[in-house]
Amino acid sequence: MAGAGMAIAVLTSGGDAQGMNAAVRAVTRMGIYVGAKVFLIYEGYEGLVEGGDNIKQANWLSVSNIIQLGGTVIGSARCKAFTTRAGRLRAARNLVEHGITNLCVIGGDGSLTGADIFRSEWGGLLEELVRDGQISKEVARENCRLNIVGLVGSIDNDFCGTDMTIGTDSALHRIMEVIDAITTTAQSHQRTFVLEVMGRHCGYLALVSGLASGADWLFIPESPPEDGWEDLMCERLGETRSRGSRLNIIIIAEGAIDRSGKPISSNYVKDLVVQRLGFDTRVTVLGHVQRGGTPSAFDRVLSSKMGMEAVMALLEATPDTPACVVSLSGNQSVRLPLMECVQVTKDVQKAMDEKRFEEAIQLRGRSFENNWNIYKLLAHQKPAQEKSPFSLAILNVGAPAAGMNAAVRSAVRIGLCQGHTIYVVSDGFEGLAKGQIREVGWHDVAGWLGRGGSMLGTKRTLPKTCMEKIVENVRKFNIQGLLVIGGFEAYEGVLQLVEARGRYEELCIIMCVIPATISNNVPGTDFSLGSDTAVNAAMESCDRIKQSASGTKRRVFIVETMGGYCGYLSTVTGIAVGADAAYVYEDPFTIHDLKANVEHLTDKMKTDIQRGLVLRNEKCHEHYTTEFLYNLYSSEGKGIFDCRINVLGHLQQGGAPTPFDRNYGTKLGVKAVLWMSEKLQEVYRKGRVFANSGDSACVIGLRKKVVAFSPVTELKKVTDFEHRLPQEQWWLNLRLMLKMLANYQISLTEYISGTMEHVTRRTLSIEKGF
Repeated sequence: MAGAGMAIAVLTSGGDAQGMNAAVRAVTRMGIYVGAKVFLIYEGYEGLVEGGDNIKQANWLSVSNIIQLGGTVIGSARCKAFTTRAGRLRAARNLVEHGITNLCVIGGDGSLTGADIFRSEWGGLLEELVRDGQISKEVARENCRLNIVGLVGSIDNDFCGTDMTIGTDSALHRIMEVIDAITTTAQSHQRTFVLEVMGRHCGYLALVSGLASGADWLFIPESPPEDGWEDLMCERLGETRSRGSRLNIIIIAEGAIDRSGKPISSNYVKDLVVQRLGFDTRVTVLGHVQRGGTPSAFDRVLSSKMGMEAVMALLEATPDTPACVVSLSGNQSVRLPLMECVQVTKDVQKAMDEKRFEEAIQLRGRSFENNWNIYKLLAHQKPAQEKSPFSLAILNVGAPAAGMNAAVRSAVRIGLCQGHTIYVVSDGFEGLAKGQIREVGWHDVAGWLGRGGSMLGTKRTLPKTCMEKIVENVRKFNIQGLLVIGGFEAYEGVLQLVEARGRYEELCIIMCVIPATISNNVPGTDFSLGSDTAVNAAMESCDRIKQSASGTKRRVFIVETMGGYCGYLSTVTGIAVGADAAYVYEDPFTIHDLKANVEHLTDKMKTDIQRGLVLRNEKCHEHYTTEFLYNLYSSEGKGIFDCRINVLGHLQQGGAPTPFDRNYGTKLGVKAVLWMSEKLQEVYRKGRVFANSGDSACVIGLRKKVVAFSPVTELKKVTDFEHRLPQEQWWLNLRLMLKMLANYQISLTEYISGTMEHVTRRTLSIEKGF
């Protein structure tokens, strides 16, 4: 009860963003969890100024069943009154009446700046209220300090200092759904589509959707096109058509401008294409579709994480703590001084207004700059400066995972830019043994980005079953580099090849593994390609399952997820859907835990909540099977609730990859091939490649905030081969969040708080993983 005696209020302000409800839920529940009173303020700052019924105390059930809803259930409004001192005076009085001295604001930079002004004036406002006789000196003394913490809710991702703002990932989901749908109709009619996406001052949505769809041309406000771009663009579009492409996609941010600062409109671009090329061209303005719909899994987990961290920041605030904003850095929560972030965000706008465009892109942060550079590299073929002596082969191994094709596409294209000969192998190591190897060019991988599964075909066969034949083909095709995209088998396979180097000199080549599996169980990375798509697929199924119970009597669903022995899918899906429990192999459970879970659900069903959801990872326990849990819950819940089983199965492999997986796959493909090229140069002697050091065969992955290359021989020491798992897994920290938000009593001592960091031009230039 660390927060006993505290009162926390939460409000959403400015434009709505998907995921705001998950944040409101997390702040409310975490606040109640630590023993504080929590108030919901309806209609944003307007409700704060008006007071009365707009400020209501919340209980645990007030925020039940809202995690899957878009928008904000407590309302948001632009408020003129709060910008005046008189309005802020009324707001202060309303807060003091309820004894509230902690405010959590979920909104964009305008809303957060307003909160900081309110905080800095707080002492003066209370003095004025005492002078006017509206409150007593005693009350003013009790409420002398206002603590503020901000969560950034904005689909534009335009707030400097945080990797992702609440709502951005969901907005990208909406955009990609539209692009995928438009692509099919454009191909049928040989059309050109000009798509206008949101982002008045920030081109993030346009940039990432351009990167994730392989758009032909892209306009963003931070980097206006060079003068004379009209000729270049039309020439480029004509060229792709003459090569047999049946469609062109041009993505334009609503704030796009040219070098002189004049707006570039989507209709201007359309007319240009029609007049100069005569192509059948259509404009689609996405508008508020991007704000709508249900939040993605990433946004739900992000918002829940940020909401809990916000309450901890308020708990730990002292008179010297600046107003802070909780943000994401890699996969860690951090706290940043609010006004430092606002300042850098304003610096970007100033740089753009003063036409210092290079600087504007740098101030947006390193990951924005990376996206822009990679887009320019992959969008259009530039002939290699010179032919390189190296040949690389690319193959997929293991089960299909969304994002594999994006990685193959970018690896092929970046390899060709480097002048290498690029081969692709069908059917994994088996195909390599059988010689199913073909050379590919730039256009052979066009249109692969949005395709699910594996276009190359994939098998689980390991090299030790066909080593001789693999070596023979490596020699025959003179392969000096092997890029293996796949799951645990890909890692294990490369390890077998490395261990066979002593017997076969042909295997002394450069090898790299891009982890791609829905289970997220490859050592050396925090995220595997395909796991984001899988979590979203499982989450959508669970949302529907939950919804099906809304009309029936009290019901508990037992849902089985995939993942082998790895509980990542169950845990993250559990947080995203607000599950009551998620059983996983890594967090051992006994009959006592099962008993506690059943009692917990029985108590829950005695309230207004009519349904429960329990997730079970497929190999979490040898004896407590899905069937066993169903029988246990059914007999214990007799007369209170009934039970149903759902096995999600191959649904979780997902259809089209999510924007995250397309973007991540594209980046990993580029970084892996650049690394391989560098290594090949290092070990090239007298016309041949000879590599037998440990660091010549690595797994590329995202670790905390950076993309790292880990030698497979080193990773072997930290791998549990029997259960196909890394010995340490970062996401186990998330299980605490799952349990707290489901109302299990757990000691706060296990919670790891975020640290306060600073935002400067230097920190923005650090290489980030995303």
